[in-house]
Amino acid sequence: MSEQQSSFDAANYKNAQREQWNKDSAAWQRWNPVLDRCYGEITRQMLDLAWIKPGQRILDVAAGAGEPAVSAAERVGPSGHVVATDISEGIVELARQVARERGLEQVETRAMDGEKLDLPDASFDAVLCRFGLMYMPHPVTALREWRRALRAGGRVAVVVFSTPERNSWGAVPGSIIRRRAQLPPPAPGQPGPFSLGGKRALAQDHHSRGK
Repeated sequence: MSEQQSSFDAANYKNAQREQWNKDSAAWQRWNPVLDRCYGEITRQMLDLAWIKPGQRILDVAAGAGEPAVSAAERVGPSGHVVATDISEGIVELARQVARERGLEQVETRAMDGEKLDLPDASFDAVLCRFGLMYMPHPVTALREWRRALRAGGRVAVVVFSTPERNSWGAVPGSIIRRRAQLPPPAPGQPGPFSLGGKRALAQDHHSRGK
């Protein structure tokens, strides 16, 4: 995985992302139950691969409206702690509401850039990121930050979408919009839903289950 090399303006992109997520936060709240059902199994696999256990400290980057932070909080229990972060203040507020509705006082929510964590070194047992890394302009920078926040022996679990041909639900509408608007295809290295879907985009840990 390499950082993008282009005239792409990462700062403007992040500001637009933040504004869009804040604007759409109400829609996220309506669709959250549906998304939880759709992504429930992959969320459980993430937590298994990250070895989430009672009493641990967990960081969820790009937590959206509360997952996988809430599920992680249920696993770590009252003796653990989960910090749910997102670049959007509106989305983070939804995550806080969901956690409180479920009585999960061990969840802390903070608006934060996933590429620049305002968190101390070596302070978490695991870092989770479900469908967030592929939207970050500098994924390598983000991963380095997450590594910095991990304690020795900590684990990172990341989920991204695969390639467009395996995700027609998103690729088909996107291609129609681009054709109608006469927009060029995304430049290589630019963030987007399928930017990390290729076979070599993310390194695979063959010892992810401790074998």
